[in-house]
Amino acid sequence: LDQVSSFSPKVAENLANTAIVAVILSLLGMLVYIWFRFGSLRYSLCAIVALVFNVSICLGAIALSVTLGEKTFSGVRVLDEFRIDLNVVAGLLTIVGYSLNDTIVILDRIRENRGRRRMATPKIINASINQTLSRTLLTSGTTLFSVLILFLEGGSGMRAFCFTLLAGLVVGTYSSIAIAATLTWTNDGSRPNPAPTGGSEPV
Repeated sequence: LDQVSSFSPKVAENLANTAIVAVILSLLGMLVYIWFRFGSLRYSLCAIVALVFNVSICLGAIALSVTLGEKTFSGVRVLDEFRIDLNVVAGLLTIVGYSLNDTIVILDRIRENRGRRRMATPKIINASINQTLSRTLLTSGTTLFSVLILFLEGGSGMRAFCFTLLAGLVVGTYSSIAIAATLTWTNDGSRPNPAPTGGSEPV
């Protein structure tokens, strides 16, 4: 190396605090936007719960890389060690936006199929997920393939960002379908309002 630079722990502490504030502000902004967009605080909270789940799993994957990065299998390192830096923060914010897009697509279909009912029924939620499933899987699959190529061939400077995206894409696709969509329904003991046209629920 031509030069080695060292930084005080205060710099790393400031970076971590800035990252936490950036993620929290992003979540709050999205909470307000979805609340006004769907006219329901419940839909907004469902999306935020899924986003918090995504970010938590991504941070867990980063922590796991530190543990596995110290181990080798047949002389080959299992995984590189990744630390929380600007690349990882950029990856987390990218995942927040990307996952929110998938979640809004599914929630918007649920809102359309719900019509004037006070709440979506399990059949409506299931039908909405099925109607958007191919779009979600195709979009996430092609993006995942591109990020995987960048992770393998993009060099060491891109790996932390791509690793965060890889973990976030898989978890984000799951959370949009299995967490955000399902949380839009609750059994509060009351009967749902009938369809405005007297028709049956979508199947």
